[in-house]
Amino acid sequence: MPGGKGAEHSRKLSGRKAVFVAKRDITGAVDFPYLEGFAAGDAGVIEEVLNLFREQAAIWSRMLAPDNPGWRDAVHTIKGAARGIGAHALGDVCERAERDGAGVLPALHAAIDAALMDVAAYQHEQVLKSLKG
Repeated sequence: MPGGKGAEHSRKLSGRKAVFVAKRDITGAVDFPYLEGFAAGDAGVIEEVLNLFREQAAIWSRMLAPDNPGWRDAVHTIKGAARGIGAHALGDVCERAERDGAGVLPALHAAIDAALMDVAAYQHEQVLKSLKG
């Protein structure tokens, strides 16, 4: 499954850790097994956390412009939200932006988009599963 894309559940080995890629996972930007484990498999909690992440990303990403004096606060908030859902790469880009400055903001926008695509794909998959019963 090159690049984390694919139509079926699969395992990707990263060192010694197995990572399950969601059926409609687009980028692999979110570690859903991490989130599922953290939420003890409670679908309602997972849904709520992902919805909160989407809302926070929409609100805070609007502040991610070098001329906005609050962009660093937005980066820090997004970093915490990203770490909470298992969007490790996004959290890493946020950390780099905090350290290296506004030049990282374009990469941060791309990382947010990748995480949001994966969240949407995961939620879509959960809806399809619920319809199947």
